[in-house]
Amino acid sequence: MPGADSGATVPAVTEQHPALPPVAPEVGASPNYPRYEPLRQLLGEYLGADSIASIDEAFLLADRAHEGQARASGEPYIIHPIAVATIVAQMHLDAESIEAALLHDVVEDTFINADDIALRFGKTVMELVNGVTKLDKIRFHNYREAQSENLRKMILAMTRDIRVILIKLADRTHNMRTLGALRPEKQARIAKETLEIFAPIANRLGISDIRAELEELGLAALYPLRYRVLKAAVAKARNNRKEIVNEILESIRRRLAEVGIPARVLGREKRIYSIYMKMVHKVLPFHEIMDVYAFRVIVGDVDTCYRVLGQVHNLFKPLPNGFKDYIAIPKINGYQSLHTSLVGPHGVPVEIQIRTEFMDQMAAQGVAAHWSYKEKGSDPTSSAAQKNAQQWMKSIIDLQNSAGSSQEFVESVKTDLFPDAIFVFTPEGKIYDLPSGATAVDFAYAIHSDIGHHCTGARVNHHNFPLSRPLESGQTVEIVTSPQAQPNALWLSSVVTSRARAKIRQYLKGLRQQECVLIGRRLLQNALGRMRVLDIPKEDLSRLLAEFNKPDLNALCVDIALGNILTVSVAQRLLKDQQGESSCPIKGTGGQPFTFAQCCLPIPGDQIIGHVTPGKGLVIHNCICNNIRDLEKAPDRFLKVEWDVGKTVDMDFQTGLRIEIENRAGILSEISNAIDVASSRIEAINSDVKSDQVHIINLVIVVRDRLHLAAVMRRIKSVPNVIHVNRKN
Repeated sequence: MPGADSGATVPAVTEQHPALPPVAPEVGASPNYPRYEPLRQLLGEYLGADSIASIDEAFLLADRAHEGQARASGEPYIIHPIAVATIVAQMHLDAESIEAALLHDVVEDTFINADDIALRFGKTVMELVNGVTKLDKIRFHNYREAQSENLRKMILAMTRDIRVILIKLADRTHNMRTLGALRPEKQARIAKETLEIFAPIANRLGISDIRAELEELGLAALYPLRYRVLKAAVAKARNNRKEIVNEILESIRRRLAEVGIPARVLGREKRIYSIYMKMVHKVLPFHEIMDVYAFRVIVGDVDTCYRVLGQVHNLFKPLPNGFKDYIAIPKINGYQSLHTSLVGPHGVPVEIQIRTEFMDQMAAQGVAAHWSYKEKGSDPTSSAAQKNAQQWMKSIIDLQNSAGSSQEFVESVKTDLFPDAIFVFTPEGKIYDLPSGATAVDFAYAIHSDIGHHCTGARVNHHNFPLSRPLESGQTVEIVTSPQAQPNALWLSSVVTSRARAKIRQYLKGLRQQECVLIGRRLLQNALGRMRVLDIPKEDLSRLLAEFNKPDLNALCVDIALGNILTVSVAQRLLKDQQGESSCPIKGTGGQPFTFAQCCLPIPGDQIIGHVTPGKGLVIHNCICNNIRDLEKAPDRFLKVEWDVGKTVDMDFQTGLRIEIENRAGILSEISNAIDVASSRIEAINSDVKSDQVHIINLVIVVRDRLHLAAVMRRIKSVPNVIHVNRKN
């Protein structure tokens, strides 16, 4: 929505910037210097000559390290670190941040290591680069685990130095801008991760400029058709609304000029992502969202904000419950502004935001504005965004300490990235920010862990209030406690804050520790049979604990009792020769009964695996069976088993065949005869029609092993009009 400044403007702050130092000969000689020069000019606006000289060195090292490398688009790779450093410089971050941005990929992708960076640029730059670098040198079981561990590493590095996430956000922003060169499925995966993790982190840190761009780019990559349709509709609606927008702008400017209030009055653009989310979540048609006209008034100080509010309320009629004061009570990410909803000319809805220049910069840059104001000599810790970010960092460290795995930690952080928040009061008047949907239990844990642990009830606005009911903004909450009370497992179904959830789980785990040790020992003893747990040799026990990564036997028993580790998998490692396996064709079952999976019907010679299936016990599958794809999701449900070849010699096993034939008289009899000649027999048979001439025959036959099966299949293939013979897995 276009909007020019009014004649009455807020005085701008002028700053003296240092002169740009001359370019070192070797830097200027780089063929990529023309790509680097605009960044250097930008740095000259706020950094000194010494800082820029050090950044020149970082560029030179990155340029040499990435020499010969290209991006997916075919462009020289150095374009990416320069672009990331440019985004970081636009936030006016310090020289160390720019150097780390230029070098952020060298450890991951080139011959340069962390020690080289520390030696040339210092430990801080090295730690910033390490915080952004992925864990490519570690092997993970699957992509999800690798993604979770990389995010955990980055988020924890962020708690030590907030610049890590600012560089990473810049990195992700440029990657999203250039996403078109990648495969569609990779574009969708990266866009989904951006919308789930990086855009909410930018929002949580109050950096609305980057958040908005990531959301727009993410939507365009994830739903390209929806994005194009919405973009075209917004452009059309904007052109149709110019006249009424200009009328409202002039009305506001004229009223403020009449009362002598200097201000900038702007039309506020509606973001396509914001429109899309409102249409999805509020189930609103496009025209209802676009029928709201939005404006922003920017003034010099806080007092003037409230004066402007009075003037616009005199100019247009305010709507009931349409006013929000985020100056007195900032949002959880530090955002400050006055919001008011009004009825404009011709009855059109009007939304106006009123804020100071400082608030406007904080809304755009959030914690990144820390460095801009540091340059001006003001106290950066005084900003609401900075304080809220520091509190969030502390809560993340608490989450890490209580999380059982990297995936659990990342999920907790994701649930903590709430876009909406409420504020409630203690009886003494202290304000607490909580995510939308928070309960009295969440509030109790926000005050202190001990209050949460001993909570028995709540009083809201002097009335009894259920612990599981969501709170609303503005309520006064009093928590009732008792020394004998303890957390209830049912609370986990109603709390929404990751802090409350983590503290409840931590307490319940500790409470059940002794009980779990006893249950786990009893289960293990039952699985061991005649061998007593106390008689396990020390060497075997040490090897077992090392294999399961447990400090002692009690910790192992707790996991057995909680179902995190299968008892039989522990017993099979301790018992070398089970008495119950004397005639068993499978090794490693721990003596427990088993069945062969009917989906894949494994036979000797197949690579097999045991799966503990609820209601069926241990089921033996072929390792290539489609039905055990959840191996990565629940590795503790699987046992390593193998054939005992010596005991399968005189045994028969069932397996499945799929035979594709050209239908003719007598072919089924010939196939049956071929199977009989190959010393096998048919246990079950059914047929299906593929086309007019082609039929499918599904057989279950009996064989001794894979070699016998191959002989049977050769016999069947020799029958005329047999097209294909395949084994069913």
